[in-house]
Amino acid sequence: MSDYGQTFALWRDAAGQHWPAYTRHRFVEGLGDGSLPRAAFLDYMVQDYLFLVHFSRAWALAVTKAETVDEMRLCAATVNALINDEMALHIRTCADLGLTEADLFEAEEKPQNIAYTRYVLDAGHAGDLLDLLAALAPCVMGYGEIGARLKGEATSESYADWIATYASEDYQQVCREVGALIDAAITRRLGTTPQDSPRWTALTQRFTTATRLEVGFWDMGLEAA
Repeated sequence: MSDYGQTFALWRDAAGQHWPAYTRHRFVEGLGDGSLPRAAFLDYMVQDYLFLVHFSRAWALAVTKAETVDEMRLCAATVNALINDEMALHIRTCADLGLTEADLFEAEEKPQNIAYTRYVLDAGHAGDLLDLLAALAPCVMGYGEIGARLKGEATSESYADWIATYASEDYQQVCREVGALIDAAITRRLGTTPQDSPRWTALTQRFTTATRLEVGFWDMGLEAA
């Protein structure tokens, strides 16, 4: 069982090679060894700020899809962590270039960013909380895995601030709480053997599709290299 919950571990395994293609992407490895060009990183940070705006909206949508107050609290807490903690890293980093938060908010979204964020939002609008969580999980937990791994493996300090954000106990706790939310939501709606549910395959495919879109997001980041 993963530190981030049983359901996540099952979905991650079902994603097959798409998962390491995401979490060990050349962009990610460049963060660890410092080989990633600064221009590529900063371009990615601008796009990721825009991504987080939509990601926060998706988690806010999850509050309306929740069936219990506990689910609402956890989804609302995740919105708060995204807006007040994770986005702060992007604002701080881009300020070094003279970019204000208003500049970030008004930046033009790239096609890969639009494809990913709208896929997640569509999953929530068209489906229920489980559809939305399956689409949201790869980003939350993937960055947690990447941060924790690079904390121990990084050979350069070039992107230490980024790595520290996702390796931090605060972010790791978010991953654990989201994992617990997903497990409880799955059990509540599909029972204790969710793999036997006719919905299981579709939810797994949602997770895998979102993982593939994460790979595309890293590819986008390298375009500015």
